[in-house]
Amino acid sequence: MSSTTDVRTRILLAARSEFAAYGLAGARIDRIAKAASASKERLYAHFVDKAALFQAVLDVNAIEFHEGTALDPTDVPAFVGLVFDHTHEHPEILRMLTWARLEGIDYDLPGHWPAPDAKVTALREAQELGLVDSSWAPEELLPILFGVAQAWAQAPLVAQLNAQDTPRAAHRSSAVEAARRILRPKG
Repeated sequence: MSSTTDVRTRILLAARSEFAAYGLAGARIDRIAKAASASKERLYAHFVDKAALFQAVLDVNAIEFHEGTALDPTDVPAFVGLVFDHTHEHPEILRMLTWARLEGIDYDLPGHWPAPDAKVTALREAQELGLVDSSWAPEELLPILFGVAQAWAQAPLVAQLNAQDTPRAAHRSSAVEAARRILRPKG
């Protein structure tokens, strides 16, 4: 007999795949339940509705992402490499965030999760160390770094076709180098 945690985990994993493929509006609870080897009743015992399940998956995705992408103030460009790697290894997370934006879902990390604040703090520390241009507001710089790291995953089809023969490692190196140039202190 499965424990409650096992059932919940199976539901979250099945929901991640379903929501990444179809978004909140297109996802179907019956497909999620079937993929999780759980009844719809068990699913609803854990999550009050489809929107709550979507939110729970976003929360799990965010926690996994932020745990896997530490920002070391002594090597901020390496953070861009970590985000690049995570984006390419877990494309379903970016797809879910895209669906959330398309469907008008305002998403914030769970209140107890300090990861983005820690990343902003690390950027401030990097500035204090003289490793990052201090003219950037760290709160503005962080999304720019995400954009650079995710550029290849978000690039329009033409850009991807023009670089289809380029190894992923070269794309990663380009993203890290772009970050290095953006971050370079003026002087």
